[in-house]
Amino acid sequence: MAFTLMSLIVDAADLESESSFWHRLLGGSITRTATHHFLRIDGFPVIVIQYAPGHIPPRWPEGAAQQMHFDLAADDAATADERVLAAGGRRLRPTDDVADSRQPASRVYASPAGHPFCLRFA
Repeated sequence: MAFTLMSLIVDAADLESESSFWHRLLGGSITRTATHHFLRIDGFPVIVIQYAPGHIPPRWPEGAAQQMHFDLAADDAATADERVLAAGGRRLRPTDDVADSRQPASRVYASPAGHPFCLRFA
């Protein structure tokens, strides 16, 4: 018997804001229902944004705990940073601009619903 990762579920009080963020960042297509938005991207499991009216955003690194987070890989820190911010994300660590001469090994961001995620750079 084998398991297959079918989908990742992300809670959000605002379905449109959260699903639009991940769509702008990763591409793919969205199917919307009243309680779920399904983001389908080639090579990824389905990302499901689930309506959670009482959702309390995690406070990273201290505070309300996160249950999981995404680690994404990118080859250009400055371009990835611009794309995350333009899609509606915000920097958590480090909070400074990435336009310096050194490319960081990783950065931590948050989605509009407050879910932390990491970008790792080669």
